[in-house]
Order: sequence, then structure tokens, then C-alpha cells
Amino acid sequence: MSSKIIAVSVFIPVLILVRITLADDQTIVSKLADAAERHLAGSVQLDYLATPRGAATVDQGLNGATAELSLKLAMDFGDHVSSNIKVCFACHGFELGMAFFDLRVADELNVRIGRFTPAFGAFPLRHDPANHDTSDKPLAYDMGRMVRLREWNEGILPAPWVDNGIEVNGSHFFGKAAQLDYAAYAINGPKGDADGTDFNFILSRSPDRYYGDNNSEPTVGGRLASTFDFTPGTILTLGASTMVGHYDPKAQLAFSIVGADASLQLGRVILRSEYLRRRTQIALGTDPATRFKYGPGANGAYSDFVIKDGFDTEAELKLSDITLIARWDGLLRFGNVLATSQLRSKSAVLRYTGGISYKLSGALRLKTSVEWYDFSDFEDELAVHVGIAGPF
Repeated sequence: MSSKIIAVSVFIPVLILVRITLADDQTIVSKLADAAERHLAGSVQLDYLATPRGAATVDQGLNGATAELSLKLAMDFGDHVSSNIKVCFACHGFELGMAFFDLRVADELNVRIGRFTPAFGAFPLRHDPANHDTSDKPLAYDMGRMVRLREWNEGILPAPWVDNGIEVNGSHFFGKAAQLDYAAYAINGPKGDADGTDFNFILSRSPDRYYGDNNSEPTVGGRLASTFDFTPGTILTLGASTMVGHYDPKAQLAFSIVGADASLQLGRVILRSEYLRRRTQIALGTDPATRFKYGPGANGAYSDFVIKDGFDTEAELKLSDITLIARWDGLLRFGNVLATSQLRSKSAVLRYTGGISYKLSGALRLKTSVEWYDFSDFEDELAVHVGIAGPF
């Protein structure tokens, strides 16, 4: 069944139900503007990345100072309608991070329409620099801060992944002890070239190519998560996510991403773990013998897909004004590469991070971390982060 049929069969009945629900609320229909409650919030982080060993250049990592700014306006139009607009500024310039309406029928049914971050994975829920204690993101969700970012073409799915579309989500509470969250969405999806061998993340956010769907076929996906509140200060969350679609203009190159995550809070200690796997179909071209570095397999045929895995395991210990962080994350890649690539058919990068987040004043925090990159195809690298972040 195509993603178009799935999107139409799922989301149109939901929209009809929402329309019926809102039609009964005359206050919302007639007094949206008068009833609006506005809330303005934001965050800023300035981080300096240094590579003391001197191997990295601007082509290998974004050394130096990088600022991240987010400014969000939320508007509530009563119990059933709300809207959010968010503008971000980072190394890629200004970006519209969100602009959507939420149409809420009940806790178990909410419809989100516009530009937003679809529900995939655990880290994107706290991707804002003010919401996590490390200066950068896990490698699976990296967006320009990892060393050798161009050779690896980022991670699995950069966070936040902002896209146009529709999402149905909701939560069901089992008393105070448990909570079940779900989401299903249809979005434009990642973009790539007609002869692509991976996503082209610049195309996915470049206004030069328009913020539209490059193949007129939606990407669909969803997330399911459960939270268990055992005792005060002891909370377990388990989640699973998926996303499938085509990324080339002719909708011939398919991809699929699956992920699983878990987090456990034990008083002042928080343990997190997440694993992502992306299967990406590649274009072999008319002459794969000269296009790719490696020849055909044992069956005499060239494989037309690659596998890319990403994982993250971290622990946080929250003291009075200090949070100690230890993280182990990495990327694994399996499959053929272009003849010009420095990667091999089996490549890996492992990163070991130790960090401290110190409360300066109020919610303003000083973030410091030391990272060791263990590459299979390049010399190992040391990276040092020093930054300041906080909400307002």
C-alpha cells in the first residue's frame, strides 16, 4: 500500500472527527482572536568547539564559536485549539522551526497541522540546547557539530527534523502510575538527488529548492512510548519509532528508519539509551564498476542499499549546582561507497564524552565537555566544548 493511500485513509477521517468536535464549541469558533492567550519563550547557547590536535578543518567540523537561538510564541485559543510558531538561528542561518495548529479533541486525540518536528525518537523531545546538558547532540542526531561530518554525511536523522505535514497524536493516562503516548504522521520527508547514494540534507532545508515535497509522495511514520512512574523520583520510559518513504525526485529510492529508546530516572541519576537504524536504497547508475569503490558481491550483483546505525548511551548525575555527564555514542555504516569516498564498506566512529554542566545563575548554565573520536578510517580526534546556555 502506497504512502499516499495510507495518509488519506488515516488522516481524513480524523479531520472529520475534529471538525465535528470543534463545531459544537461556539466559543472557539466565534471568539478565537479574543480568547487567545500568548506565551513567549526562548533559549540561547553559545558554544566554542576546539580540536587541539589540529587535524580538523572547517571541511571536517565546525570549529570555533557557534550560536544557537530559538524564539517561540505559543497561543491558546481555548481548550481545543492552540498554535505555535518558532524561529531558530544556528550555523545554517535563520530557520522556521515550527508553525502549526493543534486541534485537540481529547487527551487521546490531537491533530497537528503545519510545519513541525514529527515524533521520532527520544532525543528530539529535548533537542533545544536549554533542555540538555551537553553542548552537542548524539551522533545519530548530529546537525553539523561532529568531526568529519562531511565524510559521514551527518548521522541518521538530524535533530530537530523540521518538516511540513500532519500528525495525529495523543496520550492515555492509567491513573498516576503509567502513561501511553502515540503519534502517526505524514510529512514531505528527506530529499536526495536522482542518482543519490544518501540523503542530501542541504536540499531538505534549502529555500533555493523550495520547502516542498520533491517527489509528491509523503513520508509516513510514527512513535509509541510508555512511561511508568513507580515511585517519586523513579521513572521508566520505553519508546519505539519508525519512518519510511522515498527520497529521490522520481520516488524510486526507498529508505526506512527504525529506532528504540529507553530512559530511567533513579533520583538524581538519569540513564538514557537509544539506537537507530536506517536502510537507504542507492542508485547504482549505468556503470557501477567506475561509480563505486567496491565490486559486486558473491552473487555477481551490486548491492543497491546501505545500512547506517547510530547509538547513544549516557548517564547524568545531578548534584546541587553541577550535573556530571558521561556518554558513549557512535555510528556504524555497512555497504558500498562512491569511488571518491574515504570511507570503507564497513566503517565506524565511536565517541567517548565526559562533561560538566554548572549552574551559573538561575537557569543559565556553563557547559564543558571533552570528546574523544575513535575513527576506523581516519586519525582519532580530540574535541573540547565550552559553552553557555539558558532559557528566557
